[in-house]
Amino acid sequence: MTAETTNVLEFSLGDGRYCIDIAHVDEIVDATEEITPVPDADDHIVGVVDLRGETTRVVDPKVSLDLDADRTGRRIVVLSDQDGTGLLIDDVHQVEDVRTEDVDTSLASERTRGVIRRDDRFVVWIDPAALV
Repeated sequence: MTAETTNVLEFSLGDGRYCIDIAHVDEIVDATEEITPVPDADDHIVGVVDLRGETTRVVDPKVSLDLDADRTGRRIVVLSDQDGTGLLIDDVHQVEDVRTEDVDTSLASERTRGVIRRDDRFVVWIDPAALV
C-alpha cells in the first residue's frame, strides 16, 4: 500500500521554516504594493492591499504564532479558502511532497498540524485558517 502524500508550500518566517497545504494557496505575490494600515484592527492584521482590483487583507502569521520577528515580509501568500486574505511571509522556498507518515503529529496544536523533519532542519506545518 502506498503512503498518502500532500503537496505543501514551504516558506520562511524569520529564521524558521513553515509550510501549508498547497490546496490553500491561490497565488503568491511580491509585497511591493504599499500595505495600508487599518486603525483599530487586531494585532495580527498588517493592513490591506489592492490585488487586481480586489481588497486583500494582509495578516502577519508571526503574531499568531507568537514569533519574535519584525514585519519585513517580502511576499504575500493569498489564501484560496479565506476570502480576500493573504499571509505576509519572508520568502518562498519550494513546493514539496509530504508523506503523511513523515509528519510528527505529537507536536500538533490548534495552529499547527505537526512537524516535518528535513535533512538539516524542521518544518512546522501550520493551519492557515487558524492564523486569520
